[in-house]
Amino acid sequence: MTTRVRFAPSPTGYFHVGSARTALFNWLFARHTGGTYLLRIEDTDAERNREEWVDVINRCLEWLGLSPDEGPFRQSDNATQHTAAVDALIGAGRLYPCACTGDEVQARKRDNKTPGYDGYCRDRGVERGPTTALRFKVPEGTTTVHDIIRGTIEFQNAVIDDFVVAKSSGAVLYNMANVVDDRADRITHVVRGEDHISNTPKQQLIWEALSEATGEHLPLPTYAHLPLLVDAQRKKLSKRKDPVSVEDFRDEGYLADAFVNFLGLLGWSPKGDEQVDRATMIAQFDLADVNQSPAFFDVMKLRSINADYLRAMSLEDFLVAVSPWVDPEPGAWMPTAVEVPWPAERFDAERFRTIAPLVQERVTRLSEVPGMVDFLFLDEPVIDAASWAKAVTGESDAPAILDAAIAAFTSCEFTAAALHEVTLAFTEALGSKLRKVQAPIRVAVTGRSVGPPLFESMELLGRDEVLRRLSVARGAAGAGQ
Repeated sequence: MTTRVRFAPSPTGYFHVGSARTALFNWLFARHTGGTYLLRIEDTDAERNREEWVDVINRCLEWLGLSPDEGPFRQSDNATQHTAAVDALIGAGRLYPCACTGDEVQARKRDNKTPGYDGYCRDRGVERGPTTALRFKVPEGTTTVHDIIRGTIEFQNAVIDDFVVAKSSGAVLYNMANVVDDRADRITHVVRGEDHISNTPKQQLIWEALSEATGEHLPLPTYAHLPLLVDAQRKKLSKRKDPVSVEDFRDEGYLADAFVNFLGLLGWSPKGDEQVDRATMIAQFDLADVNQSPAFFDVMKLRSINADYLRAMSLEDFLVAVSPWVDPEPGAWMPTAVEVPWPAERFDAERFRTIAPLVQERVTRLSEVPGMVDFLFLDEPVIDAASWAKAVTGESDAPAILDAAIAAFTSCEFTAAALHEVTLAFTEALGSKLRKVQAPIRVAVTGRSVGPPLFESMELLGRDEVLRRLSVARGAAGAGQ
């Protein structure tokens, strides 16, 4: 049978990195086996679903390069099939109406110390009506789940309560809808997060019951439950404390290929170098090689991988990738996390093209680029107060250094090489070190203590503007003495 997998997110919030990893592993498995990867939006939770979150799912998958072979389909479009499946199970005696309210169930739990529903209505002959839910009759015995990643898992049916499959309104719940849709879509492998393990025996029971009730004996899908994603404290990623929104990572300036590469390492390891392209991942990926231990979502490692990808880009590709952060086209996509800090008319494309290779070597994310080059496109540099206080107003040698720099830069050839040479000369005359001398000059010219190479930056800025900024700093340095 041809492999068919599905990614089935619910549109109830932003697109989580765990969901992105699940989509990727489904996509990789389908590509590795020559199968089909489909997208199903599980949108039957009308109270929590939002159409804007459907748009987010589609945008993120498109950005990641994980758009489906089939779909997106809507679970809500399958309501007729869901109802037919419920009717078939009722006819087969596998469901029964339950008139218990939530408060009544909870009260009996307290009194009887039962962990779940106690089967109160199973044999009472309750008639189905507008206030009754439908529960599945869990049989006696054991349910065995075969999981590619976790091996064989046995569940004692005695601890699986008779769970609700349809509300009193008639709307089916997750486990029922999920199974009906997987059967309709002929899903062969269910690849999802480990938080769904507890749902698996229920879904397997429903699947087997539907095969008996309808006479359509479809083979059970093979399950693969992916490891939990954890933070540095090895705790489950927190939506409140940890960065988990895929769109936020995109807006910070991570490259899609780098992000996909990193996601692929969360529970699985390619042979050889961890930095691998998609073709290599497809060729090597096997669900049997996925580790069941929790996977550390290491943001620092992600940044390192992204920096490697940025440095490996051609200049032309880098200029295209960074354009939303420095020179966006009118009406084009803009990262929400960053605003271009200079007026559009002040941006000089040729000047940026010259400095871009120097910046490309130093950034880990595209969102860092504006802060590296804004001194070139603003009337005044954005001053980092701590750097200014340390290198200019708080440094006793700053006045002498700035005086020497102004004198030397006024008459020398204004190229990076010449600027470097004359700076070395007055550094020696001052009996100082180049690193110490560069500090107040860099902060005066760029506003910060870190940035692209100083002398190339000054050449691009031009003699007049460099001297003006040095003079401003000299005045401040003198006032600080």
